[in-house]
Amino acid sequence: MRTLAIVGRPNVGKSTLFNRLAGKRLALVDDRPGVTRDRREGEGRLGDLSFRIIDTAGFEEADAESLEGRMRQQTERAIAEADLCLFMIDARAGLTPLDQHFAALLRRSGKPVILLANKAEGAAGDAGLVEAYALGFGEPVAISAEHGEGMADLAVALMPFIDEEMESFDEAAAGGGGDDEDRADRPLRLAVMGRPNAGKSTLINRLLGEERLLTGPEAGITRDAISVRWMWEDRPVTLHDTAGLRRKARISDKLEKLSVADALRAIQFAEVCVILIDATHPLETQDLRLVELAAEEGRAIVIGFSKWDLIEERQATLAELRQEVERLLPQVRGVEIVALSAVTGEGLDRLMPAVFRAERAWNVRVSTGQLNRWMQEATDQHPPPAVRGRRIRMRYATQVKTRPPTFVVFASQADEVPESYRRYLVNALRDSFDMPGVPIRLTLRQPKNPYAEKKRR
Repeated sequence: MRTLAIVGRPNVGKSTLFNRLAGKRLALVDDRPGVTRDRREGEGRLGDLSFRIIDTAGFEEADAESLEGRMRQQTERAIAEADLCLFMIDARAGLTPLDQHFAALLRRSGKPVILLANKAEGAAGDAGLVEAYALGFGEPVAISAEHGEGMADLAVALMPFIDEEMESFDEAAAGGGGDDEDRADRPLRLAVMGRPNAGKSTLINRLLGEERLLTGPEAGITRDAISVRWMWEDRPVTLHDTAGLRRKARISDKLEKLSVADALRAIQFAEVCVILIDATHPLETQDLRLVELAAEEGRAIVIGFSKWDLIEERQATLAELRQEVERLLPQVRGVEIVALSAVTGEGLDRLMPAVFRAERAWNVRVSTGQLNRWMQEATDQHPPPAVRGRRIRMRYATQVKTRPPTFVVFASQADEVPESYRRYLVNALRDSFDMPGVPIRLTLRQPKNPYAEKKRR
């Protein structure tokens, strides 16, 4: 499949075109320039043409060590990786010196280029269309990425470069069906979450072995939830890097709100969430809230304590952190904990095995026979309490789904079962069927009375 990189200076509409070609709102879009920072990849289609697309940061002249300079390096890597560049200018603004500079860079790259004059709807873009010829890339394709105008002309321009492939990329991206037997062939969807500057992008870069994501000392660099394909020991993985999540009270900027919503969407699509916590400032309120969010969504969870290279008393600190996690997060009791450093690589060999153990526990299926033997033992060991002089009777248990494991227990006076006894049953399930750290959902129901209808008659 051919790879197309959408390139151009800031705020010309690259992310809007990316979303239109992808057929869904994947990239953040805002009126201000410089919203996109990391390069985002996706599967695109235009008519019968299928391709891989890369959205890039706006190209700016800046010092190589600055944030803008590092963004430029990401864009240059995307150009090197692409088979074809879609060079976008703003037809309404006309040519700028930065457009000219970008054109020179593309010519030096030797990659084929299609020139796109965006925002060309109406007469306001006519002058910019004429100016675009001066860039030396032939006739510009007039489009409006926001309104979908000119897409047929873009498809015609793409045809010489892309074979017509009727590929069902949507099924491939979604990972196919949900059967257990093909789980090993589908990408594991893994989201890395945490507060700003916890080291999420640095961790993913270390796993990939390349500077794929933008990193630096500045907090809040990542804005989009970036997805990256990866192979770990012959198992495909889709890594989701998310924006750092702060407390709601501190989020006032519209763009940050969009970034948070994008991160929360990534959690909903993930199977396993690695909650990355800064070991130098561990278990703050927002860290606990992030674990709660992932648990509420029913995701398998692994906790990673990052920046472990900065900790001196490591054994004592780790023992203390384990105790605190057990005390503060009882809803994910037994959750896997990995101490790691993305800078030195320490602990990374333990991270992915922990992730796959969490995924296996998340997919546990318990037979009805096993469940009812377990329930008999659990109630014998700790009988249900009596309510108004009548003892609650646990009659029958069954598992209704996996991912996360979800159980229904039928009991007399189900509405009267105290929360403490419900927690006892959840923890007994967790211990008996080896589901550490996985959110377990348990519903108590009252069985129907077969004689109730006769009484009414």
